[in-house]
Amino acid sequence: MKKMTVFEMCMTAFFAALTAILTQIAVPVGPVPITLGTFSVFLAGALLGAKLGAVSQAVYVLLGIFGVPVFSSFRAGVGVLFGPTGGYIAGYILAAGLVGFLVKRYGNKFYVIILAMLAGYCAYTLTGTCWYVYSMETGVAAALMVCVVPFIPGDVLKIVLATILVRRLNPVLQKYLK
Repeated sequence: MKKMTVFEMCMTAFFAALTAILTQIAVPVGPVPITLGTFSVFLAGALLGAKLGAVSQAVYVLLGIFGVPVFSSFRAGVGVLFGPTGGYIAGYILAAGLVGFLVKRYGNKFYVIILAMLAGYCAYTLTGTCWYVYSMETGVAAALMVCVVPFIPGDVLKIVLATILVRRLNPVLQKYLK
């Protein structure tokens, strides 16, 4: 097992912190708020790769579990993961890993990054919505109307902006991450 370099540790911590900060920029629209957290998740996966991207989001989740108020509205604790947004929070890890895997496997072209982020978005949304259905004891159609449909325009915008940023930053970061 390869040890992480200091730069990799710093970048992992940076993206955990960025997710914590961007998650606080929230619009409460119901039990699942609109946040900018997923923007950081997409960036972490595409820029750091599958392993480091997933680790950065796992660090974010662990910080929240251990009481650091990093979840939306400055919430913390394991109880948040058992609430209606828990599946989305846990889905950050899966999404960052999947985005990183797909970008590394298929390249850094604009359309590849967009498709990788869409796949990560679908994985994150599926995980979160399934947990929401279970935890709130509601139907799938009702959950989709509350947890997915209102978020689509903003999430598409986040994916496009994150892709543009990744295309700019990736050449610089890859020198240090190899």
